[in-house]
Order: sequence, then C-alpha cells, then structure tokens
Amino acid sequence: MFEFCTDHDTLGNLAWMACSLTTAKHAALYWSVGTVLVLLAVTAPAALAVGFGGAMAARSRIPPVAWLGRGYIAVVRGVPDIAFFLFFVIALDQLFEYLRHRVKCPDWTAPVRQGSNFIVCPEAKLPLSTAPQVWHEVYGFMLAVITFAIIFGAFAANVLYGAMRAVPRAQMETAEAYGMSQRQAFRRVLVPQMWVYALPGLSNLWMVLVKATPLLFLLGVRDIVYWARELGGTKTPQFTDYPHGDWRMWYFLALLVFYLILTRVSEIGLDRVMRRLTRGQATSGGEAERKALAT
Repeated sequence: MFEFCTDHDTLGNLAWMACSLTTAKHAALYWSVGTVLVLLAVTAPAALAVGFGGAMAARSRIPPVAWLGRGYIAVVRGVPDIAFFLFFVIALDQLFEYLRHRVKCPDWTAPVRQGSNFIVCPEAKLPLSTAPQVWHEVYGFMLAVITFAIIFGAFAANVLYGAMRAVPRAQMETAEAYGMSQRQAFRRVLVPQMWVYALPGLSNLWMVLVKATPLLFLLGVRDIVYWARELGGTKTPQFTDYPHGDWRMWYFLALLVFYLILTRVSEIGLDRVMRRLTRGQATSGGEAERKALAT
C-alpha cells in the first residue's frame, strides 16, 4: 500500500488503480498464482509416478495385478473428471478422519455412519476446528494434490503403457541375448527408450493438467479463479476499500493471458526436452534432427 492511498477521494485514475491493486486481497490473488504453480510442480511428478506404477501393473504377467492396473486406467478414463474430483475429496477426507478416529478414540461406541451422516470424535477431525485457517488451506491443497495424482495418473498410465509396447521387441531380445535379465533389460533398455514414445502424449496430458487447475476452486481452495471472481465483482466496503463496478471480465481476461503464457512456456520447455530425448534415437524425431544437422 502506497502512502498516497490514505485519502481515497483525492486519487486520480492511475493512483486509484495502484492503490486498489496493492491491497491485502489482491496480495492473496498474487499468492494464489504461486499456489497454482506449486500444485503443478507437485502434482506432475506425483501423477507420473502413479502412472508408471499403473502401467507396470497393466503389463504385469500376474493376471490379478494386470486386471487391477487395466481396470484402474479404464475406470478413471471413463468417468468425467469433475465427478472423480468431487468424489475423491469426500472419500479421502472421510478415510483420513476414520483412521484418526480409530487411533484417537478407541473407546468410541457409537457408529461412525449414522444414516447419511458421518460422525467421528472431535479429536479426529481434519483439520481441527481450532486450527488456524492456513491449515485448512494446506489440508485442502493436500487433498487436491492426491486427487489430481490419482486422476491424471490413470491417463499417464495409459500413455506409458502404450509407450512401453511401442519399444521394438527386437531391442529387448537383443538385451536378453547379451545376458541381461528381464529386469535389467527393462531398466536399461525399455525405460530409457519408452520416453521418446511417451513424451507427445505426456505433453498433451501436461496441457490438460494446466487447464484443470481451476478445479481447485471446486475443491474449496482459494485459487486464482476464486479471487478473480471475488475481486472482479461489485463488492461492499468491508471486502475492499476501493469499490467498483462489475470488473470480472477484466480479471478473467488476466487469467486467460496468464494461462496462455504458462502454456507457451510449457510448449517451449517440452519441445526442448523432446529434442534432447530424440537425439541419436531411431525415431522420426531423431531422424529429422540428423538430417537437419547434416544440411
């Protein structure tokens, strides 16, 4: 907040905008941009790890494990994302509270399920009612990360499973002919090779993940969509000292520009990763790079 913001009535247009955009509420908007970036930074590797496990399960030679992996991929991919987002948040919250309930309140005799109500002892609530607001935000963010990882992990598993199958079988046979075990051939040949085939699909999945971050708003996390709606609408003085008309269009336009910039930066980064992975590889990308270097 600037010093000249003390007298609102004497401010010109530019000074009024400078004062309005530096309030504590707008600081929360700027902080929520970091929340989105942290969500992407945490969720992407988590979803990739879940996806790799799902792909491993889907290609397992043990039928129950393969059925589990393929079933996980099919179920999550076949249901709208928003349904899973709303389901997992409730299910995970109740699961965590139930486990805490069993540990902290072993003498509790009443049933947890009472009709349509889910009731646990006060000590088992997450977070506790006396906890600061920041812990409510952290808990909601944690549930969001787990939910994103489960959902997008299924899509990543489908991409990685297809990439594993795209690696020529002759390479695995050659590795085994040189005395490698199946595990060694998988680790040294299949996994390094599959990323070339998986990256196009993973790149698209990353873009979908970026566009899905506004779903944090549905999960109760005060993200940039929440603050854009609140700050852009007509507000009473108790919300902001600088009331204005309905400016939501301009705030959402700023969100559009933010996501376009984030998408463009992602495209540049992914293109560089693809060029690095295809260097020296017997793929169309590697062949194109070889011809470009030869000319």
